[in-house]
Amino acid sequence: MPIESMHPIGVFDSGLGGLSVLRALRAELPNERFVYVADSGHAPYGERDDEYLIHRSGTISRWLQHHHQIKALVVACNTATAAAIHVLRAEHPALPIIGIEPALKPAVAKSKTGVIGVMATPSTLKSEKFQRLLASLQDQARFVLQPCPGLALAIEQFDAIKTGAACATFTRAMGTFGIQTGDIDTLVLGCTHYPFAEASLRSGTGHEVHYLEGGAPVARQTRRLLVKANTLLTIEPSNSGRIDFHSTGDSRTLALAAERWLGIADTVHDLEI
Repeated sequence: MPIESMHPIGVFDSGLGGLSVLRALRAELPNERFVYVADSGHAPYGERDDEYLIHRSGTISRWLQHHHQIKALVVACNTATAAAIHVLRAEHPALPIIGIEPALKPAVAKSKTGVIGVMATPSTLKSEKFQRLLASLQDQARFVLQPCPGLALAIEQFDAIKTGAACATFTRAMGTFGIQTGDIDTLVLGCTHYPFAEASLRSGTGHEVHYLEGGAPVARQTRRLLVKANTLLTIEPSNSGRIDFHSTGDSRTLALAAERWLGIADTVHDLEI
């Protein structure tokens, strides 16, 4: 087994939302080590332009390479993936880089009514990458797109009142959810933060609607690329499952989120990059 197999997998997001992807990665790859970067000091990404997102994504990726010798990189943010992943892959051609995108294709396969809701940040919905994906599927379903400014931030702040109010506003604006003809029966959560607001979202959509997120497909693709590169960790080392948490913002917030959402009580390191 090559020595690179012992190296960690880097994961980054604009803040806390990528923890939903990290949760899926840990379930799929329990032996692997991870380094998670929450770029909370430069959030929210959802209202940033592409130039800014490319700069931040590049800065974090280079730091993960230099300081942790990562063997793969997971961009656990829909907005950063849409804006920057092509630049990251060009800059690091030998590094497996896995991005995340709204699960439109699985939604088409899942929906029975042919009406699919998509909730995402304004930047994701406006991105060229998303628009290409949407155009490729336009003749297979009707998509109801809902930009959700402020929702990711409300979730990051653990503000149940703001989160609930935002979820109610956005789901109400989308139309009727259900399983009858013309209803939205499948909802794509196009931001990694949104799975942590599922309880609030269910109040607006009901429990018959299928929810789709991107964490599990990302985890499976990460496994495939590690196998291809012969760097999948097949043994259980003494530091199996270890996660190094870093935040460019309030480290206490990331620590609280990791404990609340992942059941992990661990130290979070302050990061200035």
